[in-house]
Amino acid sequence: MPLNPAFADIVELLVAVPDGDEQAVAAVRQRDAQLTKPPGSLGQLEGMVEFLARWQHRSKPRLDNPMVTIFAGNHGVTDQGVSAFPREVTAQMVANFTNGGAAISQICGLHEINLRVFELALELPTGDITKEPALDDQMCAATIAYGMEAVAGKPDLICLGEMGIGNTTIAAAIYAALYGGSGADWVGRGTGVDDEGLKRKADVVDRALALHRTELDHPLAILARLGGREICAMLGALVAARHQKVPVIIDGYVATTAAAIAHAVNPAAINHCLFAHVSAEGAHEQVLSKMGRSGLLDLGMRLGEGSGAALAAVMAKTALHLHNNMATFEGASVSGKSV
Repeated sequence: MPLNPAFADIVELLVAVPDGDEQAVAAVRQRDAQLTKPPGSLGQLEGMVEFLARWQHRSKPRLDNPMVTIFAGNHGVTDQGVSAFPREVTAQMVANFTNGGAAISQICGLHEINLRVFELALELPTGDITKEPALDDQMCAATIAYGMEAVAGKPDLICLGEMGIGNTTIAAAIYAALYGGSGADWVGRGTGVDDEGLKRKADVVDRALALHRTELDHPLAILARLGGREICAMLGALVAARHQKVPVIIDGYVATTAAAIAHAVNPAAINHCLFAHVSAEGAHEQVLSKMGRSGLLDLGMRLGEGSGAALAAVMAKTALHLHNNMATFEGASVSGKSV
């Protein structure tokens, strides 16, 4: 079926993406070659500085305003018993974020990273995907547009995280629709469901795929039928960041769905994104492989809320600090490579 015109502008933004700045990368490499270390000895840390330069379009990249954004949404599919916690916990955790009690609050506070939380109509869960679409096309498009506002504060790096009871089931359904397979191939234990709960999640995904099978013919249609407001908003933030020259770090299993949707529309649309870590949830590593990507870290984490992305941002801050503050061979009176 034809794609709803409500998505036309979003598709255009995903397709007509600006390229990175290779001259900025060359400038970073030129300085890196002068630093008091063997070439390439800082490994991926050197690549992170190049990444910042390329997508900030700056020969001297900066991290004066790094930001973690958490998008929070509720899901009607929780009526199917897919989570160990009730959906009221979404709003309770949002309060915990803002009160400083969550892991992400502590990480951001310790490392001087801004934290913003976007509540997305928590009082209005999406449709139960086993019975109806999660969102209609207009609401899906509007929520993507709302997510674009995340870059309004002019961050120089944005980390995408989420909160939403039930959203690991939603993520599994999206991955199954994009890449094939059954619910059992994609679901994980989420908030800690038992074996029966895991089977229930897989069954929910299979029922949702069967119900919507004739309408899952475009990535944005998949997002509307099976997704959630937080995933729509993360997609919007990702798109806006590309056009506003802001590099992106994606968190884990659920946050990666936004990148997977973008990649399915245009693989080049996520070139400005790094993937923070390989989540212990579901088949996250398999998803990254489908996109030809890998996670920077593998810590066995599955918390969500942007925690892995924030840790990757700490790595980026460290990498940039080294690049800017290490001595050069000439400045330190250290002999350079002789051959």
